[in-house]
Amino acid sequence: MAEEYDYESLGNNSSMAQNAVAGALAGVAEHCAMYPVDSIKTRMQVIQSGRPPVAVSPSAHPSFKAASRNLWRGVNSVVLGAGPAHALHFATYEYCKEAFVGPNDDEHHTLGFAAAGACATLAHDFLMNPFDVVKQRMQLRDSTYRSVRECARQVYLKEGLGAFYISLPTTLAMSVPFQSIQFATYEFFRKSLNPTGEYDPKTHVIAGGLAGAIASSITTPLDVAKTLLQTRGSSHDPRIRNATGFWDAMAIIKQRHGLRGFFRGYKPRVLTNMPSAAISWSVYEYFKWFLDTQQTAQQVSPDKSLLRL
Repeated sequence: MAEEYDYESLGNNSSMAQNAVAGALAGVAEHCAMYPVDSIKTRMQVIQSGRPPVAVSPSAHPSFKAASRNLWRGVNSVVLGAGPAHALHFATYEYCKEAFVGPNDDEHHTLGFAAAGACATLAHDFLMNPFDVVKQRMQLRDSTYRSVRECARQVYLKEGLGAFYISLPTTLAMSVPFQSIQFATYEFFRKSLNPTGEYDPKTHVIAGGLAGAIASSITTPLDVAKTLLQTRGSSHDPRIRNATGFWDAMAIIKQRHGLRGFFRGYKPRVLTNMPSAAISWSVYEYFKWFLDTQQTAQQVSPDKSLLRL
């Protein structure tokens, strides 16, 4: 008779290594699938001023194929960083969830899930922030960097090590509430849609998508400030190049575009995070389930061999 797996028990049965591997695969899948839309969001959020206009002839416009390829520029930085960062992210979340909520998470422990998500975010962002800086520099429309290595090297030589972490406080100010909201709403929708605890991939897609849409909508103003700080070194505007931190970035945005400026790139941000969260949670839960079933099957096989003897 086939072994039946209770979905609700998967997190408790999975080891830290299994959670890390599942998280790494989920992170790479999430970022790569929605990378072109993320590039559009970055370009919409960047404040471009203080640069003389350049006349461009119609023949100089790139073809559709070239323009599409241009949207993938910098994806290697995400691949290099997302795997380890998401492995740490999900492993930390599962560990903290068990510590804050306990092994029995049948009820809605919103604060416990949110706190676990916040702890996971702190670990993830400290590791991922330098890769995110390189990614956004390469996503810019006028970026001249040909590789991740060249971009990282030039940023370090021109702006120093601090350039990779100047946006970290802003990133944390955005990511901690973002992930806290996402984890709490995901767990809420997952339990509401699947109260029996049976394995149901459709539940992960719907719950993940709703969680990503809600979290990204609420935290868009902080994401605009983060983008400004991470791309300041590539700006031709002296005011932006000399931005010193979160509050300075917020002041620049309000001064240039008013309150509407805090929602630049809102639509592509939601369009990025809604499917990417659905992909991330679906891939993560699937591989966590797959690794757990493989381990269980290996444990059952020796027992059957002993019975034959």
